[in-house]
Amino acid sequence: MSEPTFPTPSDLPAHLRQHRLVVLLVDDQPIIGEAVRRALASESDIEFHYCAQALDAVAAAEALQPNVIMQDLVMPNVDGMTLLHHYRIHPRLKNVPVIVLSSKEDALVKSQAFSTGATDYLVKLPDSIELIARVRHHARAYLNQIQRDEAYRVLSEHQKRLLELNETLRRLSDVDGLTGLNNRRYLDSYLDSEWRRAVRQGDDFSLLMLDVDNFKRYNDYYGHLAGDEVLKDVAAVMRQHALRPADLTARYGGEEFTVVLPATSAEGALRIAERICDGVRELALPHRAAPQETVTISVGAATASPALGDSYASLLRAADMALYEAKRGGKDRAVYRAYQRGEE
Repeated sequence: MSEPTFPTPSDLPAHLRQHRLVVLLVDDQPIIGEAVRRALASESDIEFHYCAQALDAVAAAEALQPNVIMQDLVMPNVDGMTLLHHYRIHPRLKNVPVIVLSSKEDALVKSQAFSTGATDYLVKLPDSIELIARVRHHARAYLNQIQRDEAYRVLSEHQKRLLELNETLRRLSDVDGLTGLNNRRYLDSYLDSEWRRAVRQGDDFSLLMLDVDNFKRYNDYYGHLAGDEVLKDVAAVMRQHALRPADLTARYGGEEFTVVLPATSAEGALRIAERICDGVRELALPHRAAPQETVTISVGAATASPALGDSYASLLRAADMALYEAKRGGKDRAVYRAYQRGEE
């Protein structure tokens, strides 16, 4: 069975993207460098580099980005353990496998090397077959780790993007495409949750029902596209006067709208209703097919102090009745109607 493959970051050095092996040896003894070079010389896919100065090791490794670093533990100027620590705190070298080369098998030194971050420990010089096998093993593990990390990063990005798209779709499904207000489906859900909250907290709960006056005449006279623009303008005025986070503006259907006003008294609800009426009137949108010759709205307001077992349907009914009274009273006005518990 073949090993699974994963994406490789495009910003990696070419040899890592192409899965070529680059080995860096850090040792102050040139004879060791030559011995390792000869041991790896028969492996055409392994590129060998040698650094004799421990002080230059980190810079050399940063430039080469090797798959494997081999280094002596005893070197002048820089202690091998200190150098190993420098690799592990370097952002681009911290995961590169490091094979420590020591002149003796010492359990205490070996333990310290592993605790400092060594990947492997070899008494130099091992047999060339073992050396090649270990280099290949650690290089392959390092490349697999890079590919797994990249696969996880790509997957995380895709999941994040999917969540963002799902949230966008959810929001779009809650919004009326013409006016940008919430739609009837979301209104019903919001009413249910906020009504329950009002019952728990004992708050007043107010509702406005709005309707564009003589809208059928407007569409007949100016056309449906112009009528759509009027609905957008009315929606914008509603948003200007329902500013609290809990306030909700929604298109109820056709030219009819709703404003949900949690924790709002009857006086507050009527005041907002009148402001919306005034705001639409101030737009001075021409309506030659209407008696007043400008676009106006009628608003019905109702307020409840809901108790356990009450339904917001009664409040909707009360606001709708108030809207009917506003229409019957001459339109272009806001009317408040007292909420009657159980009125359906």
